[in-house]
Amino acid sequence: MNAEIIAVGSELLTPHRIDTNSLFLTDQLNSLGVEVVSKCVVGDDRDRLAEAVHRAVARSQIVILTGGLGPTEDDVTRDAVALALDRKLIFHAEISEQLEQRFAQMKRKMAEVNKRQALIIQGAAILPNDRGTAPGQWIDEADVSILLLPGPPHELQAMFTRQCLPRLERRVPRQVIRTLQLRVAGMPESDLDQLISPVYKKYDNPVTKILANAREIQVHVRARCSTEAEAVTLLAEVGGPIELLLGDRIYSRNGDTLESVVGGMLRKQAAMLAVAESCTGGMLSERITSVPGSSDYFLGGLVTYSPRLKAERLGVPEETLAKAGAVSRETAEAMATGERRRTGAHYGVSITGVAGPGSGGESAPVGTVYIGVADAAGCQVNHRQFLGDRARVRMFATTMALDLLRRKCMLVAG
Repeated sequence: MNAEIIAVGSELLTPHRIDTNSLFLTDQLNSLGVEVVSKCVVGDDRDRLAEAVHRAVARSQIVILTGGLGPTEDDVTRDAVALALDRKLIFHAEISEQLEQRFAQMKRKMAEVNKRQALIIQGAAILPNDRGTAPGQWIDEADVSILLLPGPPHELQAMFTRQCLPRLERRVPRQVIRTLQLRVAGMPESDLDQLISPVYKKYDNPVTKILANAREIQVHVRARCSTEAEAVTLLAEVGGPIELLLGDRIYSRNGDTLESVVGGMLRKQAAMLAVAESCTGGMLSERITSVPGSSDYFLGGLVTYSPRLKAERLGVPEETLAKAGAVSRETAEAMATGERRRTGAHYGVSITGVAGPGSGGESAPVGTVYIGVADAAGCQVNHRQFLGDRARVRMFATTMALDLLRRKCMLVAG
């Protein structure tokens, strides 16, 4: 069974308001085995909204509208749904009286416009709202259920869990949706897809999605079955070969972040970490310390943005800076080893590069990054040429640094 969510409100089409209701509803629907196949935002336009409702009703079994149930003229959800379903709006005097009593309890006189909230679509079941003034509505149109819910999240969540979920549980065929989530570092998205697509392309169920950003790549394998056992078996059938192909590039199977995984490895080894950053300006330290309890393994770090501080604070030789440059393999090695020596840490990690937009010259064009990871056995330095703007280059660099440290910890652990 499929569902669609339509978020109503012109404010949601601006950069100042985020539709969080859809995330909540998707989670709730997935727990019932219902797949959300479409989400859209429609402004306060009755005709456009009616068109969106008409399309959704024609192709999905559950359609949920959020918002637009207020008392003002730009609250058009009731009118639009009535238009799409060719049903009348009926005024319910008892709802109007309840609203008046509600306002009286707050020692306020109800405005005449609030009576619009007592308009109910013909044939709809009324969903009382004990947290606000706008009642919700439930309409069954042939084999489709259309739900009209208020926009404020605290009102919507209470109404959905108390009144809509029990109805849906009776209507929805028993299904289970389970997802295997693999978090991957150390390879480009296109290379990953080329590697695993021969496995997942054989299946319509489960569905495999690859989600990529500067922090990581996520592989989601999503199975939809009638029982838990069937879903688990199917995930193993598809996910198993994918995991074998990706190998140690997978750093998490339970949603843990890369910085959390690395922190756990350091804690297990009772090892301490210190970092020296240049182009990332403290972003690596921020990611490490975003994990609760990071003081167990993180000593601290330096942001040595200038060549002078690299020499004075980390002991990078002046000759190295003069000949190889501040953005070089030699400088990254000296930074990592210098920070490790300065702090007495088990591991020292360094980042130096050119994040842009200004160029570092022919020897270090924008996107050039060198990362060093030093331990008692020596220092490993890796070079990458990242594409993207300044923010992406810096985030790519911190992800690479954490992944290199993770791999170093794996070698030490054996």
